[in-house]
Amino acid sequence: MVNIIRYPLDGELKLIEDDWQLIAKDSIHLPLNGRCLVPFSYWAENINNEDLQKKALSGDVGVWFSSDDDLPLHKETILFGLKIWTVVAVDFPIFRDGRGFSMAAILRDRYGWNGQLRAIGDVLIDQLLQMSKVGFDEFVLRQDQSVTVALDQFQIYSHRLQNDWRSHRAQLGGVKS
Repeated sequence: MVNIIRYPLDGELKLIEDDWQLIAKDSIHLPLNGRCLVPFSYWAENINNEDLQKKALSGDVGVWFSSDDDLPLHKETILFGLKIWTVVAVDFPIFRDGRGFSMAAILRDRYGWNGQLRAIGDVLIDQLLQMSKVGFDEFVLRQDQSVTVALDQFQIYSHRLQNDWRSHRAQLGGVKS
């Protein structure tokens, strides 16, 4: 079972076990049992499927977006889904692909998603702080990354110099007159 770093907005940084099955983009069937993260393209094509809706309403379906999914184009479908999805994930196919950062900001700021937002794919330790600033609160690290080092990343900075999803910047003492 994969471990996930969870860093909720108003919570404690911790390591949890993942109980979600990630469904491949080319899959055509959902597992009968357990919780699953389906590709957004699967959700969009099967939105009226009664079994999918039942599973989603029971809290056992989340969605993952690939870097080439067009969020504004599918805004209405996404807004409907955000009412029933338990988890939303964004895939980073390679670490150099920054579209996932924009997707997180859109989901949080424009679409009002307050639930779990998970980074999956080629997620590196060096990206964790930036990901947490735009709205990610769960991280599935690439297999070769150290979870111990990753957990330490969140303790590096005590002051923020920019506003972000997680907090407002720290006010560093003013000039004395």
